[in-house]
Amino acid sequence: MDVMPQSPQSSDPDRSPLDPSGSPVPSAELPQPPSLRTTLRRAALGMVAGAVLVTGAVVAVYDDEGEKGPPPPVPGSVTRALAATAAGSPVALADLKALIGDRQRWVGAHPSDARSWAVLGTAYVEWGLRSADAAYYGRAERVLKRSLDAGPGEGGDTAARMGLAALANARHDFGAAKRWGEAVRARAPEQWAVYPALIEAYRGLGDSKAANRAVERFAELRSGVPALVQKARMYLDRGWREDALANAQEAADRATSPAQKAECLYLLGELARKRGEPEEAIAQYGAALRTDRTHHPSLAGRAAALAALGRTDEAQRDYQAALAGLPRAEYMLELGELYESLGQGGNARSQYARLAETLARDAARGVDDALLRGRFEADHGNPAEAVEVLEAEWARSHRSAAVADALGWALYRSGDPDAALEYAARAVDTGGQNASYAYHLGMIQRELERYGPARRNLEEALRTDPRFSPLAGPAARKALDDLAAPPADGR
Repeated sequence: MDVMPQSPQSSDPDRSPLDPSGSPVPSAELPQPPSLRTTLRRAALGMVAGAVLVTGAVVAVYDDEGEKGPPPPVPGSVTRALAATAAGSPVALADLKALIGDRQRWVGAHPSDARSWAVLGTAYVEWGLRSADAAYYGRAERVLKRSLDAGPGEGGDTAARMGLAALANARHDFGAAKRWGEAVRARAPEQWAVYPALIEAYRGLGDSKAANRAVERFAELRSGVPALVQKARMYLDRGWREDALANAQEAADRATSPAQKAECLYLLGELARKRGEPEEAIAQYGAALRTDRTHHPSLAGRAAALAALGRTDEAQRDYQAALAGLPRAEYMLELGELYESLGQGGNARSQYARLAETLARDAARGVDDALLRGRFEADHGNPAEAVEVLEAEWARSHRSAAVADALGWALYRSGDPDAALEYAARAVDTGGQNASYAYHLGMIQRELERYGPARRNLEEALRTDPRFSPLAGPAARKALDDLAAPPADGR
């Protein structure tokens, strides 16, 4: 009766020890190991009660009930998951699966354990992220609300509130994530575990000042690898590449578990790729995969770097492998554009159709994929629809550099370069050194006959990363060459 998640590509979220209302199946129907009551009693979470998984990393709310001493032994995978929880580190996929099964069994027998409900709910959020299966978000919401109902009162529902912040971020509802996160911070300002969720929410809302303050506060409360990773991402957003690299490298050097090491190596790969160094990126992604062969984001990253080097057969292989394990819509778009750049129109159309199906399914499950949908429609579908979608996103105060860039480009593609200019310029000003943003601004300026600024931004795009996109990279080069050519009338 109790079904744990299967592999990410074959999970069945509708089979669970929870009915659709979130109520537990009677414990008699759940398989119970003989030693469960002694080895998995509530004290087993004494050090790490109320774990909350946030964007690939597990963080913990320490037990406020005064329990002392180490937790009793539990099965190896669960022990590793709880140790990662206490350290604020990523959990290995197999250990996450074991933790989910462990908490499913526990709450079946202990339905009043609010913190274990919170652990289970936030683990569902993380599994949804790690499997690209948004069906888990509905389960997470039911379980986290069950935790709130089971544990009201001062401090008792902190873990559930942090889980709801993580869930809102996973659904790209950054305003809700901010509200949940700030509610926790107001009640427990020293609680380091809430800051990763707040940082993500502020970034999604385009509030870089609040995000930077949250990163600095997080680093004060929780030093070590988690803080180094957050600081590296903050510096990358600012365009401070050397600072980002220094922090990411230190994080990789200090990482201990395979899952943590792989995440840091992946970040180094991303930094290299954004610097226009695909060979270095491939080396870092490969190191991540040797550390953790289930790290599918590194497969997708390596695919993009291979495509930049013209090794397109290998790139297609890696994209297909990444999608088999982690069917994210953004990877579908990247592979579709690679197919299109190679003249494989049929394969590109098939990939775009798969993307559209995925976006529709995720939307039905409460995920806001407006940014990716707008990017897709602007270049491969209906630009007017892209404008409508992205303007609605902007009206929701989702005003990150990425949304500004996408809205500016959609306006340009729909025939309104005057309106596009403000958004594209904002993206370049706030988005760090991003080749795609500079390319979009340059093309809009060229359309407006602002040839000097257009030339400078196109040059910046190609200087930042000359192979930033299999479609847009060549288009940027051609546009720059056209600007350098003498006018057709000889003047």
